[in-house]
Amino acid sequence: MSGDTLRVGLVGAGPWAHKVHAPGIAAHPRTELVAVWARRAEAAAEVARVGGATTVASFDELLGQVDAVAFAVPPSVQAPLAVQAAQAGKHLVLEKPVAPSVADAAAIVDAVERAGVVSTIMLTFRYAAGTRQWLDEVHRIGGWAGGLARWFSGTLLDTKYERSQWRHEGGALADIGPHVFDLLDAALGRITSVEHARLTSPGLWHILLGHDGGRLSTTTLSMHTPAQPAITDFAVHGPHGFLAYDASGDATERYAVLLDDFVGLVDATTTEHPLDVRRGLHIQRVLGLVSDQLAGG
Repeated sequence: MSGDTLRVGLVGAGPWAHKVHAPGIAAHPRTELVAVWARRAEAAAEVARVGGATTVASFDELLGQVDAVAFAVPPSVQAPLAVQAAQAGKHLVLEKPVAPSVADAAAIVDAVERAGVVSTIMLTFRYAAGTRQWLDEVHRIGGWAGGLARWFSGTLLDTKYERSQWRHEGGALADIGPHVFDLLDAALGRITSVEHARLTSPGLWHILLGHDGGRLSTTTLSMHTPAQPAITDFAVHGPHGFLAYDASGDATERYAVLLDDFVGLVDATTTEHPLDVRRGLHIQRVLGLVSDQLAGG
């Protein structure tokens, strides 16, 4: 670190890099956006201007200038680069899903643990004050029988994501599934099974999850539904009634809180966090169970 400032490099130049990562890192009082690297040099330069950074010609060059790396790239690109960054002793802000497979996610966990670096996952909903308050109330009351989640948006109908091939290939399961599974898991207990999974047109997922203690939750996901605004509803239910939560909010505000936690971990030389790369591996396993259930059904 340079004094009290964490020098951060950004990998990627898509919408999230431009809208959230670059301005967020530049605005935070304890982080500095030093360098940006992306496959398209002109896009990297545009993102770098947003955050007052410079562009670099290679990932190795970026690693030589920073203390931490924030990723805004597809999982298949992120996985090997994250391993390389951890091995170089760099702290990691990782996109979700963390990798294209459980084995690749486990390799990142291994690299992070061997290097003793800090990691966090872009499960940004968990950094909202409203989310934390809802989870606190869920746990205070306890005794819930099950839960549900509905996420309907038209994100993949939006032209700004035309270049995001991995989102179109993975659909709602890959892109918003990690957010939903993480929050249901946090509310109802660890997800241990996928009881049912079905994909219907157009890109509509119907999933039944099993949790610790025999609880069940149902999930419906779509990124091809032109809902304005997007519907991001969560709820738990049981003998005490029905406790709902609307997870809509400002991603930039949540990212600022994520960076607060991230810098705090670096300061404390503590590498474990509820939303670190180990959480990413757990979510990756759930994604794998959904795919297995769909293939088996």
